[in-house]
Amino acid sequence: MIFKKIIPVSLLGRSIIIIFVPIFLLVIITSIIFYQTSWNIISKRLTESVVADINVIVKLINQGLEVEAVSIAKEDFKMQINIQKNSQINNIIFIEQRGILSKRLKQALNNIKKPFTYDLSNIDKGVKIVIQLEKNLLLINVDKDRLYSETAFVFLLWMIFASILLLIISYFLMNKQIRPLKRLSIIAETFGRGLDAPELQSAGASEIRQTANAFNQMRTRIKRFLKQRTDMLAGVSHDLRTPLTRMKLQLSLLKNEKAKKELELDINEMTAMLDSYVSFVRSEAPEPIESLNLNKFLKEIVNNINKEKIQINLHEKSIVQTSARPLQLKRAFQNIIDNSIRYSNKLHIEILTNNEGCLIIFQDNGPGIPIKNYEDVFKPFFTLDPSRNKLKGESGLGLAITRDIVRSHGGEIRLDESRFGGLKSIIQLPI
Repeated sequence: MIFKKIIPVSLLGRSIIIIFVPIFLLVIITSIIFYQTSWNIISKRLTESVVADINVIVKLINQGLEVEAVSIAKEDFKMQINIQKNSQINNIIFIEQRGILSKRLKQALNNIKKPFTYDLSNIDKGVKIVIQLEKNLLLINVDKDRLYSETAFVFLLWMIFASILLLIISYFLMNKQIRPLKRLSIIAETFGRGLDAPELQSAGASEIRQTANAFNQMRTRIKRFLKQRTDMLAGVSHDLRTPLTRMKLQLSLLKNEKAKKELELDINEMTAMLDSYVSFVRSEAPEPIESLNLNKFLKEIVNNINKEKIQINLHEKSIVQTSARPLQLKRAFQNIIDNSIRYSNKLHIEILTNNEGCLIIFQDNGPGIPIKNYEDVFKPFFTLDPSRNKLKGESGLGLAITRDIVRSHGGEIRLDESRFGGLKSIIQLPI
């Protein structure tokens, strides 16, 4: 769980980690190996060289050649020496140092076989070494270059710099490769909301190009299918009106009133069904998207409803500004309101926002719908009325049209039990 919280969510972030982690581990492992081997060997050789020079100086001093020792130390060994007469090393206390350099220097000074101490606390000003001679102290200040090799650490700095440079280059290259995926997600979201999304241009790696081509083919097939369905329904509805018109003309010549009345009822029912089909086809027709204030939009719909049959309360918890196809969205809301008018006398409408967009909730006090039929009522031509009387306006397409419109806007609709005892319709729309 901790690992999941640390790892980035985006593909770019995860790609950078995939590149950066091996490089980081390589630098760490290389640094450890370098510290344990190369720097260890370099420190050993440098300290042994310095101690060998110190041993030469000690021998010259023991032979009484102090002036020569000072001159050689300064000119040839890059050391500054000083001799304190009648002093003891016990009076000098240096802070004990740690590290490979301190360890190797201590091992090398042991070869002199004389009491000694040293100070590495300010290595930039030189390394201080104190050696106890017979009655005197030999104070030595060794130049930093004799014990410390900066070129060794330049190698590590270049590795770190190269790793950071590689990380920056990888970021820009990976960002360029992932950019087509970002465009794909935006266009897919746009197309999923029913908007006229443009064709996705192929770019990037072969796998991304293949994905873009697959999306374009899917987009073309879906648009072709929707057009074929719309054209078919429009054609069927148009073709059926011609024989119905002829039947009405022939019916006017019929003298049997009983048979005439029954046939008129059937013809009117078929006409109502065709009107429902035309309404369904109309919801599929393209319509420009406009900026919409959902609060004002719902108020206009409510104001145009006859309040004698139903009591409507509109509760606005949030002000919602979105984009939609006004005519289609009005048809969707109107279908739900018409169902409430048909079966109840009280309707409560609520507008609010959440993390996913906005909610429009319709609650009435009618008989409601059995829970087992919540999905069935969204199927075309399904109705709970056993008589299937289309003259009552129950063609079975109202909620099917509503769901199609809501989904074409990138939203969803679901049903639940109302707190008033009837049906609760919840429409979720993106903002």
